[in-house]
Amino acid sequence: MLNPCFGDSTAAMGVFPPTGLEYIAASLKGLVDKITFLDLRYTKKYQNPQVLSRFIREQIDLLCIGIQWDARFEGLCDFISQLPAEITTVVGGRKATEEVEYLFGRCPNIDMIVRGEGEEIIQQIAKGVPHAEIRGLSYRLNGSVVHNENHELPDLTHIAFPDRSLRAHDYYWSQHGVRLSRHTFDTVLTTRGCPFKCKFCTFSLNPLGQKREYTERPIESVIEELQTVTADVVLFSDDNLFTNPKRAEQLCDLIIANGIKKKFVVQARIDIARRRPLLDKLQQAGFKVFLLGVESPHDRILTNFQKGITQKEIRESLAILTQYDFYLHGYFIYGNIGETEEEMLYIPKFAREIGLDSISFQKLRVEKFSPFKEIVEATPGYYYTRIGGHVYSDKYGPKELKRIRNRIRADFYNVRQLLRIAAKARRIGLVTGWDVAGSLIRLPLVLPAMIRSRMARKSRKKRPHAPAAASTRVEQTAQTP
Repeated sequence: MLNPCFGDSTAAMGVFPPTGLEYIAASLKGLVDKITFLDLRYTKKYQNPQVLSRFIREQIDLLCIGIQWDARFEGLCDFISQLPAEITTVVGGRKATEEVEYLFGRCPNIDMIVRGEGEEIIQQIAKGVPHAEIRGLSYRLNGSVVHNENHELPDLTHIAFPDRSLRAHDYYWSQHGVRLSRHTFDTVLTTRGCPFKCKFCTFSLNPLGQKREYTERPIESVIEELQTVTADVVLFSDDNLFTNPKRAEQLCDLIIANGIKKKFVVQARIDIARRRPLLDKLQQAGFKVFLLGVESPHDRILTNFQKGITQKEIRESLAILTQYDFYLHGYFIYGNIGETEEEMLYIPKFAREIGLDSISFQKLRVEKFSPFKEIVEATPGYYYTRIGGHVYSDKYGPKELKRIRNRIRADFYNVRQLLRIAAKARRIGLVTGWDVAGSLIRLPLVLPAMIRSRMARKSRKKRPHAPAAASTRVEQTAQTP
């Protein structure tokens, strides 16, 4: 099991373990003699592809690589293409599913790509089931690439939880090789799918466009898994843990009854504020950080998103949530269709008005199965550069949106707000005095590396983009992903 991503614990790279690969590892138990788990963020000697290749040739006969996100995708392709071609190599993950043809053309040593959820597919590969009989599998055959029909979505209740026994280390927040916090991090998944239909979001679909129906793990299984987790901070990676509020209350009751002491991070809609008894239990159970999809301060845009909320409801909900000792982070989207610069620059003011502790803001994107794709194409003056890329307009191109982004950031993250963030994070236990003091002491170690990293990014941006992968003839056994 190989996580090929390495770098710093940024929002893109994450401080959390690659639990998707750990789900795959758990699915292989009993089917292989030995499983080796390598996360290149923590095994520096194997960041050299020649060193890693020697290890693979000596120890490995089935290489499973996970690629989840866009971050450093081209660099990952370069790295993977240098690994041994004679070792059977299977690639999976969200980004791999979206870029099947490109990966086959870019990395000639990839033998198979698992499309969508891979727990059941990898079992069939390990059992030696003929490739043509494995739904959800793409593979090479006689110089061509074959795409089998899609695999049905697996039943979450029968999937073993991640195999954490393979880890050789804890996961923590670091920048440029310098550890900045004593806290350790992990993730737990209790449900899959989301019943809501926000237009900008495709996370209710898998990368093949299949709707992930909302399914729940047995609550007892979740508690059993939590009792094995040693990390201090646990992210519930559900799209929305509170889709079933009664189940969320039961989860809190069992966390408290079993004496599970963690700091929990959770993604949520703002309408959780309507349930005061649940909020009380969440605070008692150790829920600390709420990642809230606010998206926009403007009713017109919220309506276009089919978000199902209004600015008034956002204000009312945050007025309740700010009464608790929760750290509140809001997600926003800017550069929306018809949105003016004045409306975009209202984001930081609105965020402060409603009491958000921190915010992140992303340009509108067009994903493969996003309803916005047709809307953008039908709106004069708007365009997108590629599937998965950002939306621009004749008035607000990349340069203009970058300038607006910088103004949003500077307006919100002023000195006063940064001090407020630090004070609240310490008050509710997200950071300790040791973390603050340690970060200050380590700052001279981090700054030179940050400067080098920034200069390297600027240099990469000046290079020409990699050419598209050579086209590959495709045979269809059923349907194209």
